[in-house]
Amino acid sequence: MTRIILFLGIVLFSVQSFASYILIPMDAESQAEHLKAYGITYWTLERQLKAKWLLNYRGGSFLLPDAEDIRKECQIRGVSFEVISDSKANEILELISSPSQNMEAVVLEKAPKVAVYSPKGNQPWDDAVTMVLTYAEIPYEVVYDEEVLSDQLLLYDWLHLHHEDFTGQYGKFYRAYRSAPWYIKNKRDAEALATKLGYAKVSEAKRDVALKIRDYVIGGGFMFAMCSATDSFDIALSAEGVDICEPMFDGDPSESGYQGKIDYNRTFAFKDYTLERSPMVYEFSTIDMTTKRRIKKELDYFSLMDYSAKWDPIPCMLVQNHTALVKGFMGQTTSFDPRTVKANVLVMGENKSNGEARYIHGIRGKGFFTFYGGHDPEDYQHRVGDAKTELALHPNSPGYRLILNNVLFPAAKKKKQKT
Repeated sequence: MTRIILFLGIVLFSVQSFASYILIPMDAESQAEHLKAYGITYWTLERQLKAKWLLNYRGGSFLLPDAEDIRKECQIRGVSFEVISDSKANEILELISSPSQNMEAVVLEKAPKVAVYSPKGNQPWDDAVTMVLTYAEIPYEVVYDEEVLSDQLLLYDWLHLHHEDFTGQYGKFYRAYRSAPWYIKNKRDAEALATKLGYAKVSEAKRDVALKIRDYVIGGGFMFAMCSATDSFDIALSAEGVDICEPMFDGDPSESGYQGKIDYNRTFAFKDYTLERSPMVYEFSTIDMTTKRRIKKELDYFSLMDYSAKWDPIPCMLVQNHTALVKGFMGQTTSFDPRTVKANVLVMGENKSNGEARYIHGIRGKGFFTFYGGHDPEDYQHRVGDAKTELALHPNSPGYRLILNNVLFPAAKKKKQKT
């Protein structure tokens, strides 16, 4: 009997000591595939399993339930992982819960349904977000004006705005590319779609699309935008009912004195900006810092803010990284003049030496938005016609990690607001 009890005790101890969690480390030293690690976490959530996002613990690591198929998937995708015991997991969670540690364990409950607002003909490599979603193997669906105007955004938890021009000025490419076949085709296609949707002008169609996206966010959606989709979206909202387009864009002159009719109360993030009137200037307004920048490429970095994981978990999630210093990169809208950023908007990433905001976040109604300046985090000065970025060469990109932080954010369990 004594031997039986001893044997059962050994078996019970072995079961209790057996690994029951998978830790996906996200620090610089331990993770071979930072970007694909987000895909593994998303894949786990798709299978109705919960995960924990360990904010500020080893670069924002993920704690997943132990399962053979998750291990195999990590191995297939080249994602570094550690199999840990239940006691080790509890030890980590106890450390994180300590009031002395700026850490938090956030429960991820479900895989967010992702939509990308983009013209149907665009390839995945035309946009940083679609590139990294594809690389991380996170599924998404493409929507455009027809889907937005027919209220199909209600089907999605997260929306990314491709490098769009919501002002109806075709990206302000007129001076350099007005004779280029692709520009002529894009303009013709946009006009045909606007006509099909019942609009006389592309600018009017884009205005209503912007308003639908605004309503989606106010109703509780999460919107992420990069490059020209950031400032052109806010400009379109502020110019509702005002013609700011010159004849080469919409066939008639702009409205007299339109700058004085801009309503900054309608915008998400920006205020007190002046619109660029000339169609020959590749710029929308004074929001963007591209032409004001005085910084060498090798010195172009921006720093991420440090937030309290326990008291400010939302911005803390959005800045999780294995470094606090991220390489800068340019775009049509590279960065934001802080003087044009509203006081209630968080600047989560900035270049202090150059006086610019790079990565900002805010709340609108029941929803959230994040604006990220620049075109491609691993292509410093992306130009029309440039070759696509091969993310397999940048599997640990801090700049791309910021995008994926936003993708996972809607998966987080929402805490009840204090009254």
